[in-house]
Amino acid sequence: MLREMNCINLLIFIVRALIVTRLSLTAENLALRQQLAVLHRSAPRPKLRPWDRRFWVWLSRIWTGWQSALVIVKPATVVRWHRQEFRYYWRWKSGGRPGRPLIDREARDLIRRLSRDNPLWGAPRIQPELHLLGHDLAKSTVAKYMVHRPKPPSPGWRTFLKNHAHSLAAVDFFTVPTVTFQVLYVFLVFRHDRRRVVHFNVTSNPTPAWVTEQIRAAFGAVEPPRYLLRDRDGVYGERFKKSIASLGIEEVVIAPRSPCQNPYVERLIGTVRRECLDHFIVLNEAHLRRILGEFFDY
Repeated sequence: MLREMNCINLLIFIVRALIVTRLSLTAENLALRQQLAVLHRSAPRPKLRPWDRRFWVWLSRIWTGWQSALVIVKPATVVRWHRQEFRYYWRWKSGGRPGRPLIDREARDLIRRLSRDNPLWGAPRIQPELHLLGHDLAKSTVAKYMVHRPKPPSPGWRTFLKNHAHSLAAVDFFTVPTVTFQVLYVFLVFRHDRRRVVHFNVTSNPTPAWVTEQIRAAFGAVEPPRYLLRDRDGVYGERFKKSIASLGIEEVVIAPRSPCQNPYVERLIGTVRRECLDHFIVLNEAHLRRILGEFFDY
């Protein structure tokens, strides 16, 4: 009987020890997690070393509950680390140099020589020449070893437009209120080659006949441009079209509500407003004409 009681007491002691140990470990784990949560909120993001990352990659393979114990980073980060280590491993196993092997030095020197001696040739043009010389290479390989220049050998769009600027002119209206709240219309004729106003005038009632007179005054005594940019204002009527056609000018009408297609004259109008007219109160037509004349001369 005494022996049975001793066995029961021993069993109770073992169970109690196991329970107390389990509760102690749970409490300790809870305390550590709470401190880690506080540290995660207050401290900046910790810097992990490669060995730290490898530890979590290794732990994720042998322990199914690793996500519940992870606090400093997200589980998706550990998965990304594992994929990265996988790539590093196979790069090391394949020889440390990814991709296809290099072609021989003779072919590389030949590609560079052809590219340097013929700056207008591209990979599709150099590839057949190499094939005739006994080098059967892909276009991507030829493009990889070509001489890459910081600037294209042919002129860019900026140079192309600059070379044709002498053939372009633009016209446009803008309004200016007077001291008596009358609206005056300013007509500008702008040449693109010198970025200058070749003619301007002011009126309170723009008509097709008046606009036609301004065009003849602007280009009657000088060589007219080849093209004239304008918007779709109704003041440019049939008389205006016949007048510029008689001067050998071809009109280019921009799209509706698209001032960006006539940018130079629009920028000029903005400059005139900001640097000149915003600082004056215009009295009448003569006053506005004198102000604009002095500004354009300046």
